[in-house]
Amino acid sequence: MGALGGMRRNVEVKARVRALAEARGAAERLLRAGPGEPGPGEPGTGEGHAQGTGDGHAQGTGPGQLLVQADTFFRVPRGRLKLRRTQDGRGELIFYERPDTAGPKLSSFTITPTADPDGLEAVLAQALGVLGIVRKERLLYLVGQTRVHLDRVEGLGDFLELEVVLRPEQSVQDGERVARELLRELGVGEHDLISGAYLDLLLAKGQPGTGAEPPQCHPQAGQGQQS
Repeated sequence: MGALGGMRRNVEVKARVRALAEARGAAERLLRAGPGEPGPGEPGTGEGHAQGTGDGHAQGTGPGQLLVQADTFFRVPRGRLKLRRTQDGRGELIFYERPDTAGPKLSSFTITPTADPDGLEAVLAQALGVLGIVRKERLLYLVGQTRVHLDRVEGLGDFLELEVVLRPEQSVQDGERVARELLRELGVGEHDLISGAYLDLLLAKGQPGTGAEPPQCHPQAGQGQQS
């Protein structure tokens, strides 16, 4: 799912999760919500596909697809540039810009796939320098037009991230309304919201995230699919 050309737009928000099992249960309850088609700017029931910021080929309507990701961030004069590696050996180069503020905000991004992540990383590291690496396991749920991520980040802990994939006719305010409604349904309060990227949190702890070991898997709930 690459964006070859123009920028795409999401409305994104991150929050800390104190009980991962509860967050998983809340996400799966949303998938089992009553019938009915979502209206413009409204969350749906997890049917259909949504495209977001570089999650490989995790598609479908089943609950909790498991993704293992390692994001290498490079030094750039503006925005963020990262090379994402997935468990299938492929990679995606992702450039994005978004405010470092808590709460729902616009993220503009471009993605291009690569079949040679090792070679691309070597060139970018030599040319730009590496800021750090974020390793995580992600459970992906598709709720209407929103990608609901439950992330276990090596060195940081558990988080919830929402990506509301804006349709061409939708405004940023439409996406913010969708995000805030989902946060409410998931039981996430304003005090749980965080700003910035996972890399910022690692760097603030003095952990550049360059260790070689992958994160441990989420406990199996008997409902997830390993992609």
